Amino acid sequence: MAKERSGAGDPARTLALLWREPATADAPPRRGPKQVLSVDAVVRAAIELADSGGLEALTMRAVAQRLGVTPMTLYTYVPGKAELLDLMLDSAYLEMERAERPADPWRARVGAVARENLGLCRRHPWVASLPTVRPPLGPGVMAKYEHELAAFEGLGLTDIEMDAALTFLLQFVHSAVRAELDAQAAHRDSAMSDAQWWEANAPLLARVFNAERYPLAARVGNAAGEAHEAAYSPEHSFRFGLERTLDGLAALIESRGGGA
Repeated sequence: MAKERSGAGDPARTLALLWREPATADAPPRRGPKQVLSVDAVVRAAIELADSGGLEALTMRAVAQRLGVTPMTLYTYVPGKAELLDLMLDSAYLEMERAERPADPWRARVGAVARENLGLCRRHPWVASLPTVRPPLGPGVMAKYEHELAAFEGLGLTDIEMDAALTFLLQFVHSAVRAELDAQAAHRDSAMSDAQWWEANAPLLARVFNAERYPLAARVGNAAGEAHEAAYSPEHSFRFGLERTLDGLAALIESRGGGA
């Protein structure tokens, strides 16, 4: 089965729906029952399904059932699932929280962009798993892009570097979110907390693990486990990774004479 991605639908029909453009005057008249829903209602229902069950729970039939209509009725609002995914993504982007912080230092501005995207992906986990090499060019995408680029404005970067720096930052955020979601899935699948899992496996680990043979693994693993009370801390990982990402961007920005 092909992986879900943005930009897989009909470009012309998708763009018209994203910007809520009315049908052209020379288009043939619509046949069938009078419309009782709206594109926005369809998108909201689809987002609710994906939020609760992931993209695997999202089908046109499931959306239709949630809205109390037949699947054929749904197709009078959106051409298909591919276009619906673009509408969902653009809607999520349009509604994401965005704080205007033009007077803040650049690290605070860029860090805020990272945390805003973290919040978006936590509210809508499917966003992090949906490839956006061809993003839907709707009002949500454009507003988000404009807002995020402003965090890099005035730092001496070229336009190409600004776009690449933003992509670099968002790739880190999405990677961190996917790791967090994987940890949550492991917790759900095992029906055990990290502490319970380690307690259950401690006797076997004590028999097979040789701390003298793997001294670094023993020392560092114990230190991390005690600090996080788990093998992995999503919060610590995100904070640490964001600071290193900002450090990397700082090297570029300082080489361009910006960042003062």
